[in-house]
Amino acid sequence: MKFVDEALVTVEAGDGGRGCLSFRREKFIAKGGPDGGDGGHGGSILLIGDDSLNTLIDYRYQPRYRADNGRPGGGRNKTGAQGADTVLKVPVGTAIYDDETNTLVGEILSNGDVMLVAQGGRGGLGNTRFKSSTNRSPRRTTPGTPGDVYRLRLELRLMADVGVVGLPNAGKSTLISQVSAAKPKIADYPFTTLVPQLGVVSLAPHRSFVIADIPGLIEGAAEGAGLGTRFLKHLTRTRLLLHVVDVAPLTEEDPIEAVSVIADELEQFSPSLAARERWLVLNKIDVLDPETREEVLAQLEEAFNWPHPVFAISGVTGDGMPALAQALMNRIETLALERRENPEIDVAENAWLSAMAQEAHDRIAELRARRRATVQGDELDDELDEDSDDGMEVIVVRE
Repeated sequence: MKFVDEALVTVEAGDGGRGCLSFRREKFIAKGGPDGGDGGHGGSILLIGDDSLNTLIDYRYQPRYRADNGRPGGGRNKTGAQGADTVLKVPVGTAIYDDETNTLVGEILSNGDVMLVAQGGRGGLGNTRFKSSTNRSPRRTTPGTPGDVYRLRLELRLMADVGVVGLPNAGKSTLISQVSAAKPKIADYPFTTLVPQLGVVSLAPHRSFVIADIPGLIEGAAEGAGLGTRFLKHLTRTRLLLHVVDVAPLTEEDPIEAVSVIADELEQFSPSLAARERWLVLNKIDVLDPETREEVLAQLEEAFNWPHPVFAISGVTGDGMPALAQALMNRIETLALERRENPEIDVAENAWLSAMAQEAHDRIAELRARRRATVQGDELDDELDEDSDDGMEVIVVRE
């Protein structure tokens, strides 16, 4: 299945039915009073979260949705039938924006969440409604009101506890394959991973967390280089980040410089995301000389002066992986406990998540507008808007 994390859709709620103009006409009742019924309300457009979905691809191929109109009222005070609502299923983690005003309409954050995105029109009034002591035979009715029409942008952001970032070939996919059942493609060339990968790390019954591996970032990712903005936005709902760095790259790249590159890109993309708790993972320690390994790692840790935990691992041999997974689980449980016990922390965390999501959306909107301004007419080829995801898949593996 193709992985599509953005889609533009037009939603049209149903119009309300027209009120009826009718008078009672029966045998022996020559001049009955008004009996025109009201029109039915138009159907609405609803979104519902479905955790069995992980892509917005259906909305690329069918971008327009309309609910049923309300039926007109009838004689004998019959109210018209209400138009059926249209319910659209979206993946959990979908944010909904008004594409015209670029404002957040809402988010679907859990399975079964329901959101009204387009209200159906109200049914018109039949002439019975206008009967009065001075007007016994009203001929006035009202039409139904039109339903709401909106152009919405759906943006999917993966729901994960831990996000993994780093330069291409830092060993992120190998790491996730070691700690979870996910089997991402692994090779010795950059950009092996083309789409985000999710894996569930299960340490014991009822003790598990979700880890997300996004494709490698490069310098300029915050400006859209390497589709960096498309991947960075998937980190905006993570509780903490793992920054993976190759301690012994085959190129002339300096590990310290590699860390600085990613830190700068996160800061440019979203200051709130850059301020997220981020652990440093020194990967590929198996390629270091065993006699000098401890000395090299100590020098690197001192040079980084990292404010959060630092782990040395080998994604190939598995050295250090159990300790890392256990530490992550403990930290996630601690954060969850703090949120449950202190409502202020929960409110602050939700505000932080919203700030990161909004900053990411604004950044992408800025780049999209900048690109549109530089490309004319039919030459427009914006990979942020068009379907450039052919052949991409999202993999979700649970143990």
